[in-house]
Amino acid sequence: MFQERLFLLLSGIFIAALVASNLIFQKFFTWSPFGVYTFEISVGILPYPITFLVTDIVSEIYGRRRADQIVVTGFFASLFILVVVLIADAVPQTTWSPVSGEVFHKVFGLFGPAVFASMTAYLAAQFIDIRIFHFWKKLTRGRHLWLRNNGSTVVSQLVDTSLVLLLLCATGAIEWSRFPGLLENGFLFKVLVALVDTPLFYLSTWLLRRALVLGPAEEVAVEQPLA
Repeated sequence: MFQERLFLLLSGIFIAALVASNLIFQKFFTWSPFGVYTFEISVGILPYPITFLVTDIVSEIYGRRRADQIVVTGFFASLFILVVVLIADAVPQTTWSPVSGEVFHKVFGLFGPAVFASMTAYLAAQFIDIRIFHFWKKLTRGRHLWLRNNGSTVVSQLVDTSLVLLLLCATGAIEWSRFPGLLENGFLFKVLVALVDTPLFYLSTWLLRRALVLGPAEEVAVEQPLA
């Protein structure tokens, strides 16, 4: 069915963004929009907000149960990638390998602690995001998309940013002295992205409702598993 293919596509985008953010997190960059504020953030933060946009879209169209399924699937996908990277880091390279073992370890050596921190924060933030989203949806009776989109994301991103930085500092991956600046930069960047992607959230839900022939407050029916 078209609605299931669409769900698989959204799931694929979610997992790809999640895995990519964990793989590329060690590079940091600066960004000064309009010269007003200078961000110092990891490149891993670039694809990560997409995961929250996807869960909000899935929550709106398919309901909380399907959004939870994506979160759990993303968790196990990340664990699988973690095992693959650890094995790849452990095996010895050939004499003619274009990438030496030292370089590979430098890039992916912190992947284990990073994934532990990221996955712990990820599960907490995503489940909080989904539940706050549906709290506002129920409270507003399906109105005010912007409120549940931004209201859920702002809270969950604060939880995610603070928790992942606490764990990364605790494991020694990042110095404690960098915690306040990275927390401020990461959270503000994610809030900015959440505000910017609000029109995209409106457009996506509008297009999907037309494609699936849904009303403004309807969700796609989900078949219950057999007992």
